[in-house]
Amino acid sequence: MTEHPTSHEGRQPLAARPQEPTRPRPDAAAGGDGAAPDAVPSPRASDPARPADAVRPADAVRPADAVRPADAARAKPSRRRKPARKPGSAAALPAQAAAQDRKDAGRRRGTGPAARATVPAQPADDHARTDAGGAAGGDGPARPGGNGPAGEPARREGDRLRFVGAATRRVARGLDLDEIVLGLCRATVPTFSDAILVYLRDPLPVGDERPVAPFVLRLRRTDRLRLTDVDGEDPMLVPDPDPTPAAELCEVLTGGALAEVLRGVRPVFGDSAAVREALAELLGPEHPLPSGHRAVLAPLRGRRRVIGAAVFLRRAERPAFEPNDLLVAAQLATHTALGIDKAVLYGREAYIADELQRTMLPDSLPQPTGVRLASRYLPAAETARVGGDWYDAIPLPGSRVALVVGDVMGHSMTSAAIMGQLRTTAQTLAGLDLPPQEVLHHLDEQAQRLGQDRMATCMYAVYDPVSHRITIANAGHPPPILLHLGGRAEVLRVPPGAPIGVGGVDFEAVELDAPAGATLLLYTDGLVESRLRDVWTGIEQLRERLAATAQLTGPDHSPPLEALCDDVLDMLGPGDRDDDIALLAARFDGIAPSDVAYWFLEPEDAAPGRARRLARRALARWDLEELTDSVELLVSEVVTNAVRYAERPVTLRLLRTDVLRCEVGDDSPQLPRQRRARETDEGGRGLFLVNRLARRWGATRLSGGKVVWFELPTR
Repeated sequence: MTEHPTSHEGRQPLAARPQEPTRPRPDAAAGGDGAAPDAVPSPRASDPARPADAVRPADAVRPADAVRPADAARAKPSRRRKPARKPGSAAALPAQAAAQDRKDAGRRRGTGPAARATVPAQPADDHARTDAGGAAGGDGPARPGGNGPAGEPARREGDRLRFVGAATRRVARGLDLDEIVLGLCRATVPTFSDAILVYLRDPLPVGDERPVAPFVLRLRRTDRLRLTDVDGEDPMLVPDPDPTPAAELCEVLTGGALAEVLRGVRPVFGDSAAVREALAELLGPEHPLPSGHRAVLAPLRGRRRVIGAAVFLRRAERPAFEPNDLLVAAQLATHTALGIDKAVLYGREAYIADELQRTMLPDSLPQPTGVRLASRYLPAAETARVGGDWYDAIPLPGSRVALVVGDVMGHSMTSAAIMGQLRTTAQTLAGLDLPPQEVLHHLDEQAQRLGQDRMATCMYAVYDPVSHRITIANAGHPPPILLHLGGRAEVLRVPPGAPIGVGGVDFEAVELDAPAGATLLLYTDGLVESRLRDVWTGIEQLRERLAATAQLTGPDHSPPLEALCDDVLDMLGPGDRDDDIALLAARFDGIAPSDVAYWFLEPEDAAPGRARRLARRALARWDLEELTDSVELLVSEVVTNAVRYAERPVTLRLLRTDVLRCEVGDDSPQLPRQRRARETDEGGRGLFLVNRLARRWGATRLSGGKVVWFELPTR
């Protein structure tokens, strides 16, 4: 293979190379400077530290007249010809200068003969290598000139670049406003400045919001550290007991010096008259800048507007700020301002998401008769508090209560919005007193109307404390667990059903016993399923955990409901939080049969009188004679109203718990409305009396009529 005459010239020792005639240059052939001059002597020959006839060991074992194939190839004329240069052009250089340029380029690349010579390199090459070493960090071996005056600027520039990189990374690590400002202060004090004051707009505009007037800056944070020199100990940084004084608030006047500096956006030194006036306006007239301090005022500009300012201060005994320090201040101010902008936007989004999630879930659970409730909700992560899990407890007519737990696919604002719509739909359907399977059927239709791929699972149960029964329908949700009073925990056999949103699927409900003292646990799959275990393994672990907790309280006592919920959540390990968790626990107390009185009344004129007599006997049996007059009056009014519109027998039921509850049902779907009767009206005052005498009252429409109820305190 033919090699270029100068491509490997430095690979053979100079002492063993024979003198070769200089090949005519193409420039000379083109009519340049005539014959080519003699070859430039090698710098090795002029090395004063080495004799001219010195031969390296590798050269000594090689005959002087030995010629390598590469040298023979160099002796031949090159097949590649350079185009002839025109005489007098700027590119027509003397041949000797061109040869020297090639050797200098070889030295800079480290491939020419001079790169291996022991003589000092050229000054220009020294500076180039010093700059490269300084930019790389200066951790390599010392080079000639690296510690001299010429290498000092490059070293300082490298230190400055490393500082900017570390400081911006520290600022970028912050997620909220305080972390970003603290990161700026910790990164710059005392490395870049002795003190820093960070002012931010008050209030801070969010996104594209127009800032409120007037333009007010509030001192968000100020840091000042000093280096202590204690005898026998290493110097350390401690807070300066005399921090730089500054005003808490500063109103930026339109057309003032501070407004002009902030409008310029770029950092400025504090030694000019205009900037001194701006600093005086920022710090306040009562807090002048200490004598001898140097300052840099850097506006903090976000994506659209100036949102604050940062003041970097140095004491008199420290070197003053340099022009390159303005570039450092600009980088720090830019990263800080953009980080603050993003933090404010993130804070607003997190607040909206948190409020949305909070409003979608019940603020507090009701306390219906015969059942105690407790709940827990855990988001998948603190940084993403929005999810599609929900729970609810809805009081129903007849002292019943509906228990609902659901889970919408996804962890986004859309999932939370769909969850809110489904929860509202479930509340509306529960108010119609529909069977659980019908409620799930209508929820499935609603999910399909909301759009495609709106999938959710749901468990809907209705508990009747009088009959001690519970009716459950399931739509693709994990099965509930019933913890009995003796400590036995069982997974209820409930038809799984299809998730809500599939469409065209029938749901099935089952009716089970709900003995007094038992606890029903409804939950979402985030409690029992994770990357480390499948859902059925998690359900079995949950069942064992409930049984173990119940064993601690004994066979005759149920574990406290709130403590039971906390203990269930403690079973989650570090890798088990992959999804939201909604938990609803219901302790069934029920209503004893002796505390229930139930009658049927024919819809006739004698029904109100019979209702009064039956109520009086029940109150006497319960030792509640002090309520007789009020109960007789209210029962008479409500039964009279029911008889007027009913066609079938009217039901009357009294329940004694912590309150006395009276329920009157009929087959008319028309709900009564309270109105103010005129003086000439003969009727219309019944519900007015109920509203004045009863503790609470209400009317609920059923699938086959309505129920009007009222409550009176028993103590």
